Amino acid sequence: MSAPTVLRDDLDLPVRIGPGPVRRVVSLVPSLTEAVAATAPELLAGATDWCSHPAGLVVPRIGGTKNPDVPRILALAPDLVLANDEENRRPDLDALRAAGVPVWVTDIRTLDDAFRSLDRLLTAACGLPRPAWLDEAEAAWREVRPRSDEPRAIVPIWRRPWMVLGRDTFAGDLLRHLGVRLVHAGHAERYPAVPLPELLACTPDLVVLPDEPYRFAADDGPEAFPDVPVALVSGRHLTWYGPSLVTAPAVLAEALGHPFVQGGINAS
Repeated sequence: MSAPTVLRDDLDLPVRIGPGPVRRVVSLVPSLTEAVAATAPELLAGATDWCSHPAGLVVPRIGGTKNPDVPRILALAPDLVLANDEENRRPDLDALRAAGVPVWVTDIRTLDDAFRSLDRLLTAACGLPRPAWLDEAEAAWREVRPRSDEPRAIVPIWRRPWMVLGRDTFAGDLLRHLGVRLVHAGHAERYPAVPLPELLACTPDLVVLPDEPYRFAADDGPEAFPDVPVALVSGRHLTWYGPSLVTAPAVLAEALGHPFVQGGINAS
């Protein structure tokens, strides 16, 4: 049996892997669940209630990303737990570490971060061959030609209160690659709460409404921005880092290229 290996995750925290190969993984992040399932589905021993891809995934569920059932995770005896610094609560991760479970935390703010982090997680931490889908994703984004009109966009991610993409976000970086300029890219906060009147006063060229984390839809969101072009986009393709990155450039470009204008009264 091989000796344990100490690696460092995206936060530069030590993660003790082994002895022996990683054979049981519990994922606390939907993106990472999909990444492992697309690469080595036999490794997945558990996932959150929010892990919806791939379709038909059948694994034990361990609660939400913000409220995982730590005793349930421990009962699954994982060799490794996958987490994300933004999505998961540090007290939960500390409780797992205190119980002797290795925890690998990702920290992804840009597209390049995603490619580097996914490669390290899958090949170094999980001991897997680099998957073909990761090469395909990198190739797909290399082919992106950003739109030349560079529309100024606000990107709400929540309402009641309204919250938007600010600085230093993965979704914002994807939009930047596609030629969309975020109005709030220079904001001091990453996800600032901005009252609707202030959003309207920004006079954006475009409003981008994803269907997660808030489920914006044709009848829920666009009416708040009368006479402003609105693009409804797939939240999974905008915010997930994993196999969805293969098709994200085409899916997002199609949605951004076909906004619609809706009249109406402002809504809170």
